[in-house]
Amino acid sequence: MKDILFDFIAKYITLTEEEKEAILALDLFRSVKKGTILLKEGQYSKESFFVLKGCLRVYYLIDGEEKTTAFYTEMDALTPHCVIQDAASEYFVSCVEDSIITVSNTDMEAEINTKFPKFELMCRKLSEQLLARHQIDFDEFKTSSPEQRYQNLLIKRPDLIQRVPQHQLASYLGIQPQSLSRLRARMLEKKS
Repeated sequence: MKDILFDFIAKYITLTEEEKEAILALDLFRSVKKGTILLKEGQYSKESFFVLKGCLRVYYLIDGEEKTTAFYTEMDALTPHCVIQDAASEYFVSCVEDSIITVSNTDMEAEINTKFPKFELMCRKLSEQLLARHQIDFDEFKTSSPEQRYQNLLIKRPDLIQRVPQHQLASYLGIQPQSLSRLRARMLEKKS
């Protein structure tokens, strides 16, 4: 798993052996079982996550109903809003699959950034990319029909179709599970 992480980091910065050893010394790697809740609504946290293998889900609990807003899969980073705002979380983060993740915290990140300033540059670049991607995803969601959202999902994240339960996928698309079933049936009819 360390090689996967180092390959990802290499897209942004070059690491020396000393820097690699410093990262490994942090004991970042965690194996987490499917169904594990990493963050609960109302919880304070300083932890950020990076998915090496598996799938994490962000969801809100509104009037007793789970509303899925995001899925994080391989090579996705997640820093919950509550970490940045030093506030209670407004949502849950859970594991959809058995996952291998890295878990860091703000104190650990500050120490590494002080010791190795180029990590701060990497984090800034990564944050900028994530912000741009989230803005595009949000705009696409707001300006598209449920059928267009599903088609976009098939194009951009087809792996989710097999990895995520249908009710969570429907919630992510902003529709009811029955509507997703009808939508899939209509699309299959069109293909025939």
